[in-house]
Amino acid sequence: MTTSPAIEFCNVTMRYRLPDRRIPTLKEWAIQRLTAKLRYNDFLALQDVTFTADGGETLGIIGANGAGKSTLLRVAAGILAPSAGEAVVRGRVAPIIELGTGFDPELSGRENIFFNGALLGRSRAEMRRRFDEIVEFSALANFIDMPLRTYSTGMVARLAFSVATTVDADIYLLDEVLSVGDESFGMRCQERIERFRRDGGTILLVSHNLPTVERLCRQALWLHEGRVMARGPAPEVVGQYHAGAFSPSFAGRFEGG
Repeated sequence: MTTSPAIEFCNVTMRYRLPDRRIPTLKEWAIQRLTAKLRYNDFLALQDVTFTADGGETLGIIGANGAGKSTLLRVAAGILAPSAGEAVVRGRVAPIIELGTGFDPELSGRENIFFNGALLGRSRAEMRRRFDEIVEFSALANFIDMPLRTYSTGMVARLAFSVATTVDADIYLLDEVLSVGDESFGMRCQERIERFRRDGGTILLVSHNLPTVERLCRQALWLHEGRVMARGPAPEVVGQYHAGAFSPSFAGRFEGG
C-alpha cells in the first residue's frame, strides 16, 4: 500500500508581469495604460519545478538570493497560485514566512494571537486552548496586553513564531527563521522544530545556513533562477551547490535562458 507525498509539485511555473519602467504614481500608470504605452516583461520566478516531499521528511531548499526559494514556499502555503502546473499539499500547514506579516500594530499581543490564528485557519476555541502555551513560549507575558506597535522587531517575531508553531500542524514551511529573537530564544526555536521533525512532521526549510541544512535535512533541493538544479541527499546537493554556484563559468551556462 502506497502513501501519497505530503507535498507534490508537478511542473510548477510562477510568472510575474513587471512593467518595463518605473511608474511613480497611479496617475502616470493610468495615462500610460490608456495611451497603450505601458509595456510588460515576464519574469519567471519558478520554471517547471517538480519534486515531492514525503510525510515526515525534512527537505532543505537552497540557492542564491532571487533563486525562487521564498516563492516556492508561498506556492506551497497557498498564498500564491502557480501560473502553470500543479502544487498539492496534503495536511495542515503552518507557514512560518515573514514573521509578523498579518499582525495589526494597533491591537494588543493578546488580540493579535487570536487574529493571527484566524488567518492560519484556526478557530477561536482552539486559540483559547493554546493561548497560555503561546504566551509562555514567547516569554511575553508582561507585554501581552500592550499594543504591538510598542514591541521591538524581535518581540513581534517571537510572538509570530510562537503562534505559528503552537497550533497543530502536519507541515512547517520555514523561511530563514531559525535565528528568531535573541540567542536563547533562537535555541528554543530550533529545539521546537527538531521535536516536530522527530515526531514525524514534514518540513520545507529555506536557509542560507548550509551546515544547518545538512544537520536537519536528509534531502535537499537546489534552485537556480527558478529551476531545479539538483535534488538528493543534503550533503551531495550542498556539495554540488558549492562546486557549481560559486564557479566563474556557472552563470554563463544560463545566459539567454
